[in-house]
Amino acid sequence: MSDELKQGEPHPSALSALRWFNQHVGHDPTELFKWTGLLASVAIGDNKLAQVCVGTLNRLMKGEPVGDRYLLGLCWLLRDLKEKNNG
Repeated sequence: MSDELKQGEPHPSALSALRWFNQHVGHDPTELFKWTGLLASVAIGDNKLAQVCVGTLNRLMKGEPVGDRYLLGLCWLLRDLKEKNNG
């Protein structure tokens, strides 16, 4: 039993995060552009979280590879924002 990931081995939750993203954001171009626009406008103000997340969103939309920690961070932020927006 090992508590560390091998080099190049994705985090076990990364696939679940990708499924969540595809179900809640990635399936709808309107949602994608809404969140990309929001994060881009915040990123202009030198907000590192928004900068990293908008870059991750752009890579996902282009079908480019995304690291698991970037995916997990993006999904966590979007989940929180969606909960606050709906609540």
